[in-house]
Amino acid sequence: MLPFKLSKCFSFTASRDWFYRCSFGNAGLRSMTTDLGEGTVVHCWVPKIPNQSRPNLLLVHGFGANAMWQYAEHLRQFTSQFNVYVPDLVFFGESYTTRSDRSESFQAQSVMRMMEAHGVLRMSLVGISYGGFVGYSMATQFPDKMDKLVLCCAGVCLEEKDLEDGFFNVSDLDEALSILLPQTPEKLRELMRFSFVKPGAKWVPSYFLTDFIDVMCTDYLQEKRELIGALLKDRKLSDLPKITQSLLIIWGEEDKIFPLELGYRLQRHVGESAELVVIKNAGHAVNIEKPKDFIKHLKSFLFDSASSPPSITPSQTPLPLHCYGTSI
Repeated sequence: MLPFKLSKCFSFTASRDWFYRCSFGNAGLRSMTTDLGEGTVVHCWVPKIPNQSRPNLLLVHGFGANAMWQYAEHLRQFTSQFNVYVPDLVFFGESYTTRSDRSESFQAQSVMRMMEAHGVLRMSLVGISYGGFVGYSMATQFPDKMDKLVLCCAGVCLEEKDLEDGFFNVSDLDEALSILLPQTPEKLRELMRFSFVKPGAKWVPSYFLTDFIDVMCTDYLQEKRELIGALLKDRKLSDLPKITQSLLIIWGEEDKIFPLELGYRLQRHVGESAELVVIKNAGHAVNIEKPKDFIKHLKSFLFDSASSPPSITPSQTPLPLHCYGTSI
């Protein structure tokens, strides 16, 4: 009975979340929420004191836990070279909306309006999985504000018919939702098997997994289902605009959520400005499973732009708008 009682009076997940919050603060960031109006509020970790001589870097998370869990281990690799911004997408962390739009286009507009509220006019972007969908949309909608893009295991070139044709490891959307938004320890273990080449979840006691689900996977559950549904609905590669920014595509060779073929498809779609890096012995959660390789490729691609002048307003004050860790 001890483990059960322990899980009731102590939450490992909540404690870990507190630790990540402290680490973000120690890295020179502060927690800010921006009211965009029309029922939309976006939370973001922003520099305490932006350095106007540095370029801006936006780190966009995927599904799973909040943004801190997905970037905490990598944050300090970039804060010495960039003004780093780490938002929670709408319906994750402290961000939400009362609007009914569930498209990545709306997510992209919300993030950009939040960045503008903080005086950021130009930026590079790293997007993990779903965050890559949002980042690609930002690049198409706001091309003059986006420098370099890194998309990690982001299946932006998928089509609705791919699911019907058996391209994925699930038979239909309902099965995908049950795995991608786990509500039981068994489903969380299944998600880990899909995300990692060598998942360790089978050795994790169920009460730890239940604790993670209770803290990280129950808020805005219906809205998150609708976000995933919106990604697939009527999606065709022929409708996807091409971007002109320099693009680095990073993919785990054994990705079971978004198969590697989607990485090659994206490279072909974008053309000469896209580079694809395939990391061996890694699955969908390549940023967690192979962090050294992940960071090495990010630095090689991003750091040569760290000497270019940033585009930020001189005051760096918000405009008057009222102002786990796997990902999918």
